[in-house]
Amino acid sequence: MAKAYTPGLKITQRLTHRVRRVLPIAGEVIVKQGDRVDAQDVVAETFMPGDITPLNLSKTLSIPPADLADCLLKTEGDTVEIGDPLAITKGIFGFFKTEYQSKTVGTIESISNVTGQLIIRGAPLPVQVQAFLSGQVVEVIPNEGVIIESDVSFVQGIFGIGGEAFGPIKMACSDPTQELTEELILPEMKGTIVVGGARMSEAAVKKAVSIGVAGIISGGMDDQDLKSILGYDLGVAITGSERIGLSLMITEGFGSIAMAQRTFELLESREGDAAAITGTTQIRAGVMRPEVLIPLNETEKQQVGEDVHSAGVLDIGVPIRIIRDPYFGELGTVAELPSDPQVLGSGSKARVLLVKCESGETVTVPRANVELVEN
Repeated sequence: MAKAYTPGLKITQRLTHRVRRVLPIAGEVIVKQGDRVDAQDVVAETFMPGDITPLNLSKTLSIPPADLADCLLKTEGDTVEIGDPLAITKGIFGFFKTEYQSKTVGTIESISNVTGQLIIRGAPLPVQVQAFLSGQVVEVIPNEGVIIESDVSFVQGIFGIGGEAFGPIKMACSDPTQELTEELILPEMKGTIVVGGARMSEAAVKKAVSIGVAGIISGGMDDQDLKSILGYDLGVAITGSERIGLSLMITEGFGSIAMAQRTFELLESREGDAAAITGTTQIRAGVMRPEVLIPLNETEKQQVGEDVHSAGVLDIGVPIRIIRDPYFGELGTVAELPSDPQVLGSGSKARVLLVKCESGETVTVPRANVELVEN
């Protein structure tokens, strides 16, 4: 019989994982193949062109563009500071001269005697790429970046916001069904990646920001709380560039949804260990999910065997999550995979599967309405 496949989130105690870390434009790679790097080590750097400031000097000085060259005190390639005189008019009989002083810092990139415009280019902007994953550099991409490999505990989430952050795992909730509320965020959580249970509240997130928490992971979140934290509706886009003071990741979905027991237990088992988190999410083409990487030390590598991954294969007993109403958010395992399409309540036909939910109920849902919770 042909195999059935469905997308899924990876949640695994041990995985040999690789990350590709590259610059946006060509630059310098500052590590070598075989080097060991920590998550926050800089592995490549470059400089982006500085911002430009256009100045219409002929208009400012009230002179024709063709006369600008005779008034300039600087030429192309000269550096300027704030307050430096750039041009001065000849005036009338040596009087009533008009001088223009620079209001910005940079290098004069171009001067046009056609438009009378002068362009100042600001200082180059440094761009650095961190390793993100503590591990070994297994490949160097000349002038671009590196590929890093490490054995990690790996958790993907449904949705996240915020960029990359680093810190030790810190449990805030004692149970995956417990909501992450304001009073559970404590001062000693500064610089940590806090793990909640069910819904994280807006008040909890705002308190975490004020304390200096690096990141938060929890089962769910209200969309109105997200809007309030961001100050705007997110819409459909790639996330990860938000600057809210920390990174957020929800593992199950929007609403008061408890974190999956297996996910909670995995994170709990790694409490105190250094981790890296990113909230970057892209739902459409080129799917990206928020993720947490927790490198294993040598002792842990001896104790924890690598999980066998099913690469999206649906099979009896495989853990799944239902992602459509009326059972949205329910976790369970595949109980049966009927081969023939069945008539749904809407009257349409679709291939279905039977799910044995954690509640003990067995329900029939379209195969398109589930995703794997991959080992």
